[in-house]
Amino acid sequence: EKPDGIILSMGGQTGLNCGVELEQSGVLSKYGVQVLGTPVDVIIATEDRGIFSDKLNEINERIAPSFAVNTVEEALKAAEKIGYPCMLRAAFALGGLGSGIMADEAMLRAQASVALSGSPQILIEKSLKGWKEIEYEVVRDGANNCITVCNMENFDPLGVHTGDSIVIAPSQTLSDAEYHMLRDTAIKVVRHLGIVGECNIQYALDPDSLEYCIIEVNPRLSRSSALASKATGYPLAAVAAKLALGKKLPELRNAVTRKTTACFEPSLDYVVTKIPRWDLNKFDKVSREIGSAMKSVGEVMAIGRTWEESLQKALRMVEPAIPGFDPVEGFGDYTEASDAELKYALEVATDTRIFAVAAALDRGWTVEQVHQLTKIDRWFLWKLQRIADMRALLDGSTLRDLAPSTLLVAKKSGFSDRQIAALVGATEMDVRAARLRSGVRPVVKQIDTMAAEFPAATNYLYMTYNGDESDVAFDDKGTLVLGSGVYRIGSSVEFDWCSVSAIRTLRKLGRPSVMLNYNPETVSTDYDECDRLYFDELSLERVLDVYEAEGCDGVIVSVGGQIPNTLALPLQHAGVN
Repeated sequence: EKPDGIILSMGGQTGLNCGVELEQSGVLSKYGVQVLGTPVDVIIATEDRGIFSDKLNEINERIAPSFAVNTVEEALKAAEKIGYPCMLRAAFALGGLGSGIMADEAMLRAQASVALSGSPQILIEKSLKGWKEIEYEVVRDGANNCITVCNMENFDPLGVHTGDSIVIAPSQTLSDAEYHMLRDTAIKVVRHLGIVGECNIQYALDPDSLEYCIIEVNPRLSRSSALASKATGYPLAAVAAKLALGKKLPELRNAVTRKTTACFEPSLDYVVTKIPRWDLNKFDKVSREIGSAMKSVGEVMAIGRTWEESLQKALRMVEPAIPGFDPVEGFGDYTEASDAELKYALEVATDTRIFAVAAALDRGWTVEQVHQLTKIDRWFLWKLQRIADMRALLDGSTLRDLAPSTLLVAKKSGFSDRQIAALVGATEMDVRAARLRSGVRPVVKQIDTMAAEFPAATNYLYMTYNGDESDVAFDDKGTLVLGSGVYRIGSSVEFDWCSVSAIRTLRKLGRPSVMLNYNPETVSTDYDECDRLYFDELSLERVLDVYEAEGCDGVIVSVGGQIPNTLALPLQHAGVN
């Protein structure tokens, strides 16, 4: 092909490692190929833990006390200086591979040997377990214009990989001082390093003071970038590609307003929750514990106007068998656990710990007790307590006795019709009929990242009960296409290809298309692929809501895999075409 330029930041860790090797082996200079976007020396400065530490020290920025080493014996000596427990991180590694918190010398010796088998360098650093983990997505152009597009907060404290943690955007528990302190630091660091395009910076923040440490800077697009793009409507990959080609942020158009420039920081009037999908139950004798090495195989993203609404949506998206924030049978089975077993389930992060929290609150354990065991921020726990209180209120009631005002509050808190039906001893369709008779209906909202300063012109939509009116008119009467939902072992991008092909075929036929899906990693959830995108649940309730609001002429269920197929008969019984 004889290219004259190459972009390294779009292919994840593999692309970066390949680009560094091409540069160091002289291949790029031999063929006169220019690296576009972030230069190779900057990539090395962020990936090589020793150079990264030196770079941050140049601008008096804080990182955890650490030593970059190349052998197991050097790692053991470094750990003696830092003290146990300590954190082991591998350089140039994908998904935190080989990393973890080391409790003692024997554990470090074994893990360092494993990490060095796949990485030339490891970092031994002070453990900050229990601190908050915060992330900022940052964009910078070649003229030094620099903005933070999205900030995100991990539900789990430091010690769990971001890819394995529940993540909330924008952050909910930071003070204004903390938010701006970390934002200013992000811009300062990215400018000093010289990144061109998109990157993300991860922090550890002491929950009891303004002390923070920079964990790492990823000089590339990542799964967090996909999440941030879908959470804000800001097309990070497209913008980063144009910046790599020499464009400047003020020259690019804002994809949400289509009038203002891309040199702006999104302001959200909604909250997004990401929950990972694990398939650990497909393996015998596998550890359910999660840590700094990622185990998840996919993720979902839910949009709501309260965190309770957003969280309960996301839990159902991960697995249709989960009704919401309930201690669900088959997901840890914590209802039958002893107090000692439940205490252990809260202390140790696993793929089902959120259900252990639900069981503990149901058992009457206080927010403070749960906080001391998990170190999850009290703000989140009080919100979860509110869901538990609403569930207790509904439990044992009858549908006939349920006041419309109580039903509305439950819906605003993210309870589904099916979830309410199980609590009040009715069927899902009975609850739906009662809700509609009472005038309790969701409204359709646009992803508006300008905080209403400029009109949003996007077709990127979600449904919520926390609103009074819909943002859009329903005149197109399009065809509804159901997407594939979360990636899992056995169901991946092939079904997304089918969904996108269906949308594109409808467009060629001149028929308006409406897409319903909730996977931030897919092409089908790019809002420029269809006439209307609903980023929402693939459930009977939500499909009917969208179908009726849009006045769709039909629903295509055959291109999204098993989840839409399972809905086919219930939809037919409900009179859907």
